[in-house]
Amino acid sequence: MAVEEKPGEDDGMADWAEALMEQKSSDDGGSAAEPGGVLSGDAPRPFSGGGASADGTTNDINMVLDIPVQLSVELGRTKVPIKHILQLGQGSVVELDALAGEPMDVLVNGYLIAQGEVVVVNDKFGIRLTDVVTPSERLRRVSKG
Repeated sequence: MAVEEKPGEDDGMADWAEALMEQKSSDDGGSAAEPGGVLSGDAPRPFSGGGASADGTTNDINMVLDIPVQLSVELGRTKVPIKHILQLGQGSVVELDALAGEPMDVLVNGYLIAQGEVVVVNDKFGIRLTDVVTPSERLRRVSKG
């Protein structure tokens, strides 16, 4: 799902912030994971790496924080012969391998980082993360691929 922003239009961030606050107030607080992060609007926390000095690490991390990446949500996949692709038209239905209600994959530059469920806020789709891949698992998957 790609979202394009048009200059001069309200980006709707206030609606998402309100939905996030609603979710936080309705949660019992039983979650062990830390909520927040860059996507939730919280201030980014500095990276605390192993043996590097605090100033050097912070400066190194700040250099990469503004690099844009492709964030995509995958609804499902299927393999289709080209002859069926050529027959597709308006109103055609393509069956996917995912089941209705199944968590959707959240990918950054093609790598799985989380899974989540679809939410709708003021007629716009979003995704609420339900499971985030640990940094060590992400590194392991990247090194294999």
